[in-house]
Amino acid sequence: MRAILAFLRATATPSLLAVAVGAALLCAPAGAAGAVSPLPASDYSVRSECAAPSPGFAACLSLQLQPRTTAARAHTHPLGMTSNAPIAAVKATEGVFGLRPEDLQSAYFPSSEPAAPATQTIALVDAYNDPNAEADLNVYDKEFKLSACSAANGCFEQVNQSGQPTPLPFPESNAVLAAREATCENKAAGKAVREAACREVTAAKGWTVEISTDIEIAHAVCQLNCRILLVEATGSSYTNLDEAEKTAINLGATEVSNSWGGEEPLSDSEAFNHPGTVITASSGDNGYLNWDAPNSVERGFANYPASSPHVVAVGGTRLTLTSPANTWKSETVWNGDGASGGGCSARFGADPWQLAQPDFSGLGCSGVNAGIRYHHRAVADVSADADPYTGVAVYDSEPGEAGETWRTIGGTSVSSPIIASMFALAGGAQGVAYPARTLYENASDLPESLHDITVGSNGACSKPLGPDGVSGCTTSEQDASCNGSPICLAGTGYDGPTGVGTPDGIGAFEATGAAEAPPVAEEPEPVPPASPIGEAKPGSPTVGVPGPSATAPYTGAPLIPALSSLSLTRGAIIALNRSRPKVSQLNFSFTISTIAQVRVTLARRIRVKKRGVWHMLPDSLTITALKGFNSHGLRGHNVLVAGNYELTLTPVHGSARSLTFQIG
Repeated sequence: MRAILAFLRATATPSLLAVAVGAALLCAPAGAAGAVSPLPASDYSVRSECAAPSPGFAACLSLQLQPRTTAARAHTHPLGMTSNAPIAAVKATEGVFGLRPEDLQSAYFPSSEPAAPATQTIALVDAYNDPNAEADLNVYDKEFKLSACSAANGCFEQVNQSGQPTPLPFPESNAVLAAREATCENKAAGKAVREAACREVTAAKGWTVEISTDIEIAHAVCQLNCRILLVEATGSSYTNLDEAEKTAINLGATEVSNSWGGEEPLSDSEAFNHPGTVITASSGDNGYLNWDAPNSVERGFANYPASSPHVVAVGGTRLTLTSPANTWKSETVWNGDGASGGGCSARFGADPWQLAQPDFSGLGCSGVNAGIRYHHRAVADVSADADPYTGVAVYDSEPGEAGETWRTIGGTSVSSPIIASMFALAGGAQGVAYPARTLYENASDLPESLHDITVGSNGACSKPLGPDGVSGCTTSEQDASCNGSPICLAGTGYDGPTGVGTPDGIGAFEATGAAEAPPVAEEPEPVPPASPIGEAKPGSPTVGVPGPSATAPYTGAPLIPALSSLSLTRGAIIALNRSRPKVSQLNFSFTISTIAQVRVTLARRIRVKKRGVWHMLPDSLTITALKGFNSHGLRGHNVLVAGNYELTLTPVHGSARSLTFQIG
């Protein structure tokens, strides 16, 4: 049958193709036993709900699987799962729009009615407003016969980034959205006014699907003893989303899911550093270091906030279920129309629990610079289903491009709320300061609690998609982008694309040790002078935290130096106000809580494709800072031209501090 359809696609008109497909379906035996094969992947396409973000902004990470042909739009052969009985009606309960709550339950946790041991509050942090969020969740719950989750019974709460129920962000109501859409389409309005209205409408509509996905999947996984807290940021800037993140914590969230991401900032935000709270973040939908991003300026980095050392970074897989039971069968790294994000952070050091993994130094995130060995943060920590071709059923009453309200959604925006809800089922952080540690310890002590994903890569591929939306490249072709290292290649144990694996029950999310206090900074021994770049000497110090040796992995508490009082010296200020100041005149002072290696970088604001971006200058250096007050300067005779600059100090495994200044 597929051969016939392939021939028709190459030769026939769309109407002839529809007739042929319809005839083929009519020829199938009515009420045939056994599974029904999904339609070929070419009958579908994948669309991002949110546009690519500008620097300093984030994009939601939900992807919609869109049927392209008559047969696909009939939903008689659903992708993502198979049916062992004829489709009686196009309903979400039949699985025609993707995975249902019962499928997620049977795939990832076997108990018939899982419940959190104590009341948990799962916060979903998103941008803009979904006026129909509660009503859509009600439709979803009724469709799948879930317990009601509403404001009336105390299960659902919707607030703005300040924690107040009003005013909610744009669009405050359906009427406001309709009015803005009318402005977008009004040719009598000025061009600038129309374009601004269109951008706002497009952004808001994308995030409404994201919001529906987040709250519905969170409730699908943790139905009992879990409250849903929706915190809506005014917009998608890091500033607004950080404020919403803090609000979620202040309102008592025990788990926070972030299904969005963007470029790594120069420093980590304190919004994600909340010991004792589970914070999950999607690793991204464009593969290893975002190789599949449509624009070159979006490539070459791991997504943030997933790259923050304080969060649980969640990657994506392609989930296969058994038939007819729809239980877990297998998972591979998601790489096809989109791919699980990941890679090595360019800004942040690895946590001790990552460093304790066997042969972490061979992962692809370690190296030597100026005689100092470094270990960068690796993304991801854990994974769950994210491939749109094995996506979940989501209801959003705002009609899509084809007028649809039920839709199939994938992307790591699905896997993040799954993992946050799994933590909720286990009782939250359970006294562990940074709960990613729990996953790594259980991967070692309780390996049966995780599915170890050993097949696939999220590396680059330039070939057309293969059958059912999978990458057209072999694994060896995909992992060429990371030289075959585990940072983009699945394998036994920890790997970059899938972390420690995917859930097999809630055991991996249950803390096994006693509750711990937040890590306390310790003073290491003084660091010897660094040797020249590329000439590492025996016994060279490590950057990140005290790293694992070949025989004894590090298992102690992380060092967290605190940096404060960063400022330019009086002499530097005088020099910068003169004509043609030099880099060597840029002296600065700061205070730090403990001796540490500190990376000093200087960036200049430039224009790239009409956008302002920070361009790193080649004047960075690493210094050894002593506990207390320090004064240092950059080196070099280059002249600082007129413009805006940012000086950033990043302590080893600590939060960075930046200051901006202007010349000319």
